[in-house]
Amino acid sequence: MSEVTIEVTQREETGKNANRRTRLRGEVPGIVYGAGKDTVQIRLDRKTLVETLKKGGGGNAIFLLKLAGTDKSRHAMIREMQIDPVSRKIIHIDFQRIVLTEQVRVLVPIEVQGLAYGVKNEGAILDFPTRQVHVRCLPTKIPAKLVVDVTELHVNQHFEAKDLTLPADVILDEDPDRVIVSCKHERVQEEAPAAEALLEAAPAEPEVIKKGKVLEEGAEEKPEEKEKEKKKK
Repeated sequence: MSEVTIEVTQREETGKNANRRTRLRGEVPGIVYGAGKDTVQIRLDRKTLVETLKKGGGGNAIFLLKLAGTDKSRHAMIREMQIDPVSRKIIHIDFQRIVLTEQVRVLVPIEVQGLAYGVKNEGAILDFPTRQVHVRCLPTKIPAKLVVDVTELHVNQHFEAKDLTLPADVILDEDPDRVIVSCKHERVQEEAPAAEALLEAAPAEPEVIKKGKVLEEGAEEKPEEKEKEKKKK
């Protein structure tokens, strides 16, 4: 289990304006909820949070939240993190309290290993539609990843969620028939017409903003441009 300690401060002010002021101070507003207790409004230093995430506080890491100025602390996991689409800064974070002796439901990434037999010898391609699955286990037993070895996978064969090898005390909490990875023939002939149709439907000139000057709407063309148009006609 990866456990990360981080200090948080309880917020007294809430609302959009209060959150804006919090962000201007270089802090991230957030909440802590769950475990049958009231929701607590918190704030934490943005720089410290980013550094913590880079050092291994991402994924399903367990956080020990220490309330500044007190001896109170609580285990929690990140359940949601909002990112500003322009600045790419974290603008809000939600923590869910957890009890180390109680199971949690989490998403675990899947890693494909090996070169499929069908790809190597049968002209097939590998399709990897499901890259993570839900599992249920104790916080201390959360696997970092689940590995799928596709070496023996032939064309028209696939692995389903129920075929995953799970560590002890980890339970699949997913549709067992969900396809994880499949090996199939490449359908070039069937996909070509669809691609041609897309080209026909596409506008003659894509809307691309080029570097340099752009002729504004309503502006007159230069004389040489008008001359070119006359020759075309």
